[in-house]
Amino acid sequence: MFRFTPYVIKSLWRHQARTLLTVSGAAVALFVLCFVGSVQEGLERLTEDEHAQRTLIVFQENRFCPTSSRLPQDYADRIRKMPGVKDVVPVLVWTNSCRSILDAIVFNGVPAQKLRSARDLRLSSGNWGEFISRHDAALVGRNVAQRRNLAVGDQFSIGEISVKVAGVFGSSIPAEDNLIYTNLESLQYTQGLNAAGLVTQHEVHLTDDAEPDALARAIDEALRAGPVATTTRRKGAFQTSTLSDLVDLIGFAHWLGYACVALVLSLVATTTVMSVQDRVREHAVLQTLGLRPARVFRLVIAESLLMCVIGGGIGTAAALAVLASSGIAVGAEGVTIAFRSSWQLGALGIAVSLVVGVLAGLVPAFQAARTQIVSALRDA
Repeated sequence: MFRFTPYVIKSLWRHQARTLLTVSGAAVALFVLCFVGSVQEGLERLTEDEHAQRTLIVFQENRFCPTSSRLPQDYADRIRKMPGVKDVVPVLVWTNSCRSILDAIVFNGVPAQKLRSARDLRLSSGNWGEFISRHDAALVGRNVAQRRNLAVGDQFSIGEISVKVAGVFGSSIPAEDNLIYTNLESLQYTQGLNAAGLVTQHEVHLTDDAEPDALARAIDEALRAGPVATTTRRKGAFQTSTLSDLVDLIGFAHWLGYACVALVLSLVATTTVMSVQDRVREHAVLQTLGLRPARVFRLVIAESLLMCVIGGGIGTAAALAVLASSGIAVGAEGVTIAFRSSWQLGALGIAVSLVVGVLAGLVPAFQAARTQIVSALRDA
């Protein structure tokens, strides 16, 4: 079969404009498909991993945006004493927008000494010592640093908050790469926040034998008599609720992925049908020279597959490159979804290209294989 490769390539190159338009259309469709897949992967990583299921978030009852939730910081001491609780991390969240935004800036104020043990952060530059010792220091996620062109030693200001970059970090949890961590007290006493002694939420880390849902109910019951009522959920459920509007949009985007596959199928099938119709006499001659219908069938499938794989490969590679280099993330209400390239996305793009390439060629290949030699030569 490989000895017919030059013939397949020449057949496609006869109509360069048509072939290039088909390949470019397939590339654009697979580019969009990979982006949609990246958003879906980001949401799944954010809400369904083990950390999200084994961590509780204590939030103010009937509040949504972090700027509207205020809990006493000393709630942490009461929660820490409850059975099943390994540790409690008070977190003050500030964001530049509670609406959905592609360039969300989210500050998390956390006690400096607790941050190192509470988060799996790997510094690519800077050092922990400066972050712990400086009141105005911040650790910046690599995606934020990339988008805002920040490096260690830079001063970064947004709104009333001004910090000095003490380090740039990466995390095993992609969403963390879109956060900025500051010292809790520094953020609490920032002019305009009026958050002294208050936090946005308490992050509760559980022991191995704790039952998350039962403990969540126990925490809300224990704090019901306090000055502020709370709602406690697993971190994954909390983030899903927080991103509810985006979750619906991402669910709709799932159908956009199917539309991209249908577009590639339609494009490649149309081009292949046109190519077969232009070469009816040629296929008759090939059969006259001894090529069996099954061989003609495979040649047409090869043309369809080649166009789809080239276009799909270009689109997939371009999407992975953009995702890897841009650090794009979408955020809402202080929670971010990271767009990240992965080998799964690459495999998806190639698999879709292969499957669609074969499916798109079936009908025109069947038509070419059924070509009647005498009638084809007579009509030509």
